[in-house]
Amino acid sequence: MENANNSALLIGTLASEIRYSHSGRSEDYYTFSIEVERLSGTADVLNVIARNELLKRVEVENKPKICVIGEVRSFNNRTGLGSKLVITVFAREISLCDAEDENVIVLTGTICKEPNYRRTPMGRQICDLMLAVGRRYGRSDYLPCIVWGQVAERAALLAVGEKIELRGRLQSRKYIKSGDIDAVERTAFEISASEMVLI
Repeated sequence: MENANNSALLIGTLASEIRYSHSGRSEDYYTFSIEVERLSGTADVLNVIARNELLKRVEVENKPKICVIGEVRSFNNRTGLGSKLVITVFAREISLCDAEDENVIVLTGTICKEPNYRRTPMGRQICDLMLAVGRRYGRSDYLPCIVWGQVAERAALLAVGEKIELRGRLQSRKYIKSGDIDAVERTAFEISASEMVLI
């Protein structure tokens, strides 16, 4: 069943092997990465999770391009290893294709944390948002989002509890996490939104 509040379309190339993730409700789930090129030539490497039944219908290994339709999900990692907030795309459909790379995310949700407005070192306006996006059974996904320029100015005025729709892309960003002993390279995932509408 599709979630009207949360849609994701990714078209790209397989960037990892398909490996077992977990079992739930008598089904096995597998995970893999997909590399989606931006217009700038930079690539986002994004994690996808899919039911085994869905993967069995399509032989995605060694294929040039795959299309994933689904929704963005968040998971709180309590193991202490890696990121605390794990962001993936939960696949509802997977197919083979030869289309151009695409990365389109549309979310409707509620602001659940005070917006954080600032300027980058280059002077660009940016605003961080945390969006609670509802799904079935009363659960929600908590998704970090960023908006730029004049949209960032408008986003900075939003209050916790306001409902918005965002349209953009899911991006991956490398950063260095300083630890007690060594610095470790990590990857953050966030929705970079180009459009925002107050609901």
